[in-house]
Amino acid sequence: MPADPSATLLIDGVWEPGSATFEVADPATLRVLARVADAGPEEALAALDAADRAAGPWRRTPAEDRANALRAAAARIRDRAEPLAALMTSENGKPLGEARGEVLGSARMLEWAAEEARRANGRVTPGAAAGPGLVLRVPVGPALAITPWNFPASMLVRKVGLALAAGCPVIVKPAEQTPLIGTELVRIIAEAGGLPAGVLQSLTTSRPGDVAGTLLADPRLRKVSFTGSTAVGLSLLRSTGDHLRRTSLEMGGHSPAIVFDDADLPAAAAAVAAAKFANAGQSCIAVNRLFVQRSVHDEFVALLLEKVAALRLGHGSAEGTTVGPLIDFDGLDKVERHVTDAVKRGAAVAAGGRRWTPDDPALTGAFYEPTVLTGADDAMLISSEETFGPVLPVYAFDDDEEAVDRANATDYGLAAYVHGSALARVWRAVDRLGFGVVAVNEAFPVRPELPFGGMKNSGLEREGGSEGIDAYLETKSVAMRL
Repeated sequence: MPADPSATLLIDGVWEPGSATFEVADPATLRVLARVADAGPEEALAALDAADRAAGPWRRTPAEDRANALRAAAARIRDRAEPLAALMTSENGKPLGEARGEVLGSARMLEWAAEEARRANGRVTPGAAAGPGLVLRVPVGPALAITPWNFPASMLVRKVGLALAAGCPVIVKPAEQTPLIGTELVRIIAEAGGLPAGVLQSLTTSRPGDVAGTLLADPRLRKVSFTGSTAVGLSLLRSTGDHLRRTSLEMGGHSPAIVFDDADLPAAAAAVAAAKFANAGQSCIAVNRLFVQRSVHDEFVALLLEKVAALRLGHGSAEGTTVGPLIDFDGLDKVERHVTDAVKRGAAVAAGGRRWTPDDPALTGAFYEPTVLTGADDAMLISSEETFGPVLPVYAFDDDEEAVDRANATDYGLAAYVHGSALARVWRAVDRLGFGVVAVNEAFPVRPELPFGGMKNSGLEREGGSEGIDAYLETKSVAMRL
């Protein structure tokens, strides 16, 4: 760690404090954890200058060397999994077990990216009369990775790993709510792999618009990868001006889950509860609408309520905690607005439905009880807006076509869940669902080897899988006359 704990700007190989700082707080207690450097346009340009200088040498670095650097970083993350998980819990609020799983998953993502570095192949086309043709894949150039607060480790590492594997220098902009874990991961990746100055840089800031705007106005920035709200993602698309650049967007979701009457109901209830209430529902792939076939509706809801009753609110570091706080009170206000509207329109509160008041006076954050609403209908606010909190509305349906049609009735298309046992029936639903990620009898569909991303207003391009590195590569055709 640097002598100055506010030296959280990595620019051209040097950790700098910047000219201003901002506070980072524990969302469960509102206690200030640290002050970190607050980058502005000047620091952003300095980082881009360094990335531009590093682009040529890093592009020419052998793929095997890039892969080795990523593997070394993955090993270091595994070695430090416990303190990294504790750090994440302190500034994000998620339970320690979830944070630990995210950290270890981040190491897996780096290992996958290391393997992809050596698989970014081109091809030779069949020889024409004049000679052969070549298809080359080359790094797109300096990239900007804008990462979210809800998964501050995995989203950062996935972007950074693929960019570095492809041969692109990358500037990281961690979320202002969770800059500590982001900074520490950047430090590990940069130092464990011995990366040259300018190849990996990081800008903590409370002024993301100023920093991103400065970088986006410069044509030397050739790639943006963003995870966050749909509104911000669409604004990034509009900000290209006269300079086109590659843009990857992973934005909002409004994920449906469908439970057919032939599903393993206890297993489905456990999976739905896990997919909904992990990270207090603050996930772009959290189940936001639950469609249950009418013939098993009451039985399934009873099983689901058993799972919800077993959840325990508290500080993420406390033993037994399974649900932490929302990141802030704006998120809490949205949750309350959705519940109030649903109840007003006829929904019944089957579990939860209130702010949680803990016995511990130190827990002053934005806690809300895990909530299940029955009798939901498609006219409610919660049916058209992503809640991003621990509230699950349940809708009854009669036939398969109805379930899929209602699931698809959204501008978003990130993730969907299907629970059933008849393969043909499940496959028909998977085929028709307009979502980039579909989980079948599964709670957590994110894996390094699978591409991740959405359709419609949920995003552009993919991260992860063999497709993930494509977002950081340009295709060059070479016609040869011999």
